[in-house]
Amino acid sequence: MARWLPRSADLTRFCQKLNRVKTLEDDMMETSFNRCLSTIDLTLLGIGGMVGSGLYVLTGTVAKEIAGPAVIVSFIIAGFASLLAALCYAEFGARVPKTGSAYMFTYVSVGEIWAFLIGWNVLLEYMIGGAAVARAWSGYLDSIFNHKIKNFTETHVGAWQVPFLAHYPDFLAAAILLVATAFISFGAKVSSWLNHVFSAISMGVILFILIMGFILAQPKNWSAQEGGFAPYGLSGIMAGTATCFYAFVGFDVIAASSEEARNPQRAVPRAIAFSLGLATGAYILVSVVLTLMVPWHTLDPDSALADAFYRRGYAWAGFLVAAGSICAMNTVLLSNLFSLPRIVYAMAEDGLFFQVFSRVHPRTQVPVVGIVVFGLLMALLALVFDLEALVQFLSIGTLLAYTFVAASIIVLRFQQQKVDAPAPAAGGRPSPEPREGPSAGELKEYESFSDKLQLVDRDKSKEHREPGQLKAAFEPYLEFLSDFYPGEVVTVAVVTLMVSAICLCSILVFGNTHLHLPTWSYSLLLVLFSLGFLLSLLLIWAHEQQHGTQTFQIPLVPLSPALSILLNIYLMLKLSYMTWLRFAVWLLLGLLVYFGYGIWHSKENLREPRPQRVSARYVVFPSGSLEERVQAVQPSSQPAAGLPDTDTEDCKR
Repeated sequence: MARWLPRSADLTRFCQKLNRVKTLEDDMMETSFNRCLSTIDLTLLGIGGMVGSGLYVLTGTVAKEIAGPAVIVSFIIAGFASLLAALCYAEFGARVPKTGSAYMFTYVSVGEIWAFLIGWNVLLEYMIGGAAVARAWSGYLDSIFNHKIKNFTETHVGAWQVPFLAHYPDFLAAAILLVATAFISFGAKVSSWLNHVFSAISMGVILFILIMGFILAQPKNWSAQEGGFAPYGLSGIMAGTATCFYAFVGFDVIAASSEEARNPQRAVPRAIAFSLGLATGAYILVSVVLTLMVPWHTLDPDSALADAFYRRGYAWAGFLVAAGSICAMNTVLLSNLFSLPRIVYAMAEDGLFFQVFSRVHPRTQVPVVGIVVFGLLMALLALVFDLEALVQFLSIGTLLAYTFVAASIIVLRFQQQKVDAPAPAAGGRPSPEPREGPSAGELKEYESFSDKLQLVDRDKSKEHREPGQLKAAFEPYLEFLSDFYPGEVVTVAVVTLMVSAICLCSILVFGNTHLHLPTWSYSLLLVLFSLGFLLSLLLIWAHEQQHGTQTFQIPLVPLSPALSILLNIYLMLKLSYMTWLRFAVWLLLGLLVYFGYGIWHSKENLREPRPQRVSARYVVFPSGSLEERVQAVQPSSQPAAGLPDTDTEDCKR
């Protein structure tokens, strides 16, 4: 039986395959897409993704049922929490101007299997999100015509009473998705122009709502007679924050479009900042006028704004609100259909998904196969499936992507910048030139069977230290960490930080309810896991990070990404167990696709070095001698070519 067990070397190679990172090209501006989008185009795409039907529905629902007029504070906190995640996307979008969003960011810093799972979840998130918005669009339009479309369909087509299927086929929702798919396939410029039109109408309606709302405002609606400003207290504000957080999830369309931006290093960070700021301002101001126009406890959760104008004697304003809502939902549809095929294209281009989706139309310069296939799948979902039970699935996919992008920022910031190895010489052997140019004080590095073997003693007295190395001020206290390869300690600390965050949030969410912990153990566990989180954070901070890059960098690293990780994990644990069950099933399907196709067709397989006869790596110092600490690393049964099977010290001359 023992011979059938995998050897440790095979397991090591297998784990290395799972965690290999993507090698980026020297010229990251080179692309098969059309770089035609400006900062304004990207900003309006982001606004279209965030300011959807939530502005017309979510504000009234949270105000009446969760937070009261303090929904304003909930949106402020949610906007700040979203800013933490948005800044992480902004740094990555500027540094890696390639399509793929969270998938690409995870691939270049964390590892292949994690990137695939993120892309796999984002794929389903966009599909369900687009289909759900199409059904909401259809239902909103149907309500304007007194549900005549629904009644006609049920009479002439029939109604269903099947689990997981809709009560009737929604042909209108499927039709709007097919029309949007056709427009998206014409190219990025056409999609951007269409988004401009709908965004302009939507923002014009929002401006009308704000002006009329402030004219009709009555401050007494916040008075104690009506329940006060925060009738549900702090708990209501925080519960409202968790709900309002999902109103801002559309900004990642900007990162997904970075490969089509003219100047992504500047345009992506600016567009994310502008769109998030404008969206947050719109949500806050609309919440202010809505709760000042009518008492918050009398709001209609389904159509709060239209109902508020109707009750103040301006029934005609309801038609403007309806037009704004439909245009806002159109922009969200375009955002989903714009982003999804590009993420699938990135996965297919890397070999992790079926190669047919990497085809780009030569004239329109868009992944037309992905657009058509996934547009049809969205239309099918909207036509026959009941999406209400699946909508909450959107949250877990988004939050997981945010978590991995924040972790990737920390890992990437404390890594040494990767430099491509020199091309092999004519004889097939790698050139023995130093990686960063010849210099009297530089080290020369030769190939080996292990790219992890770096037996170099750094000069302790050097003031300049590489990213990932221990800071000089902490070396007397943490000297045992200075022997690790730069970035290794930070990677372990990030994993420890995430485990501590999961444990801490689990105690906060389930400690008093499901686990029924006594007070002393609840407090003790909170303290222990909080210390683990803080110590991991301090250990990361004790290492050098990259500085002086030409692109945007998120401030306060590692604190800002760590807070984003903590918040995202907390919100994920607040989701229902059925959401987690569906999530687990979808992950298993993704693993089947990865191990059945992706791992074998990954383009990183082609980049892996071929086995060579040289089985040891030596580091030659400028003096021409080997360091005494260098050990022989070739297996005893396979001595290195040209060298006797002796100790390294016998080879030092």
